[in-house]
Amino acid sequence: MGSLGTVLKHPDDIYPLFKLKMAARNVGKQIPPEPHWGFCYKMLHKVSRSFSLVIQQLGPELRNAVCIFYLVLRALDTVEDDTSIASDIKVPILKNFHQHIYDGDWHFSCGTKDYKVLMDQFHLVSTAFLELGRSYQEAIEDITKRMGAGMAKFICKEVETVDDYDEYCHYVAGLVGLGLSKLFYASKLEDLAPDSLSNSMGLFLQKTNIIRDYLEDINEIPKSRMFWPRQIWSKYVNKLEDLKYDENSIKAVECLNDMITNALLHVEDCLKYMSALRDPAVFRFCAIPQV
Repeated sequence: MGSLGTVLKHPDDIYPLFKLKMAARNVGKQIPPEPHWGFCYKMLHKVSRSFSLVIQQLGPELRNAVCIFYLVLRALDTVEDDTSIASDIKVPILKNFHQHIYDGDWHFSCGTKDYKVLMDQFHLVSTAFLELGRSYQEAIEDITKRMGAGMAKFICKEVETVDDYDEYCHYVAGLVGLGLSKLFYASKLEDLAPDSLSNSMGLFLQKTNIIRDYLEDINEIPKSRMFWPRQIWSKYVNKLEDLKYDENSIKAVECLNDMITNALLHVEDCLKYMSALRDPAVFRFCAIPQV
């Protein structure tokens, strides 16, 4: 009812949402018939918060590449997020994940619910990956290698400064922006965007998510890692969890404004990036999550 209520408050959004859902439904008829592709698109729908619909409205070749790119990075993220995995086991997996995607037999059991299914059946994602064009494979491998190394670096590193915050967001999201730009270029639909603009596209989305998910993350049991930079929140409270208490509501809003102001620094780059796009489906893919 919550999502329906949101839509009813914005009736102008109903028709575009309907068109997007219909386009995604039509895509179901175009998914390659092999079981591994069926698994990949089914998992994309299950583990993606917001990207499943916009991925599915891309053209067939680019759609398959972006689908696999998303699932590979989602699997990598599942390894990073699983606090039950000892660091001496986790770090080598993160660093070597770019090699595992070429292994049609590799899988690693971790995560929960749909994420566990993705990891247990990851060999099906690898099988689909191996059917992509070489330029797509190289782009996905490169970003997976760089992201895995960055995640491994932050396993034992706290986000203390704004520079740490930007570096962490670069590894987990800015690199996604760089990878997508490489895939768009490989598809011959777009020119290759500057890395700085691609990075900002990822940072803006990641910072929005980190800000939005504060209460869910701070209350998580076992305790989730928090990525709000101490350099910002320590100006307002002594402990990050103090922001959730009613008696600190004024300071919490001030801190929230500080975090949002930091995120908004990337908006100009995002607008420059999107203004250079030529393909309507690629533009929708980029613009809808940003909005």
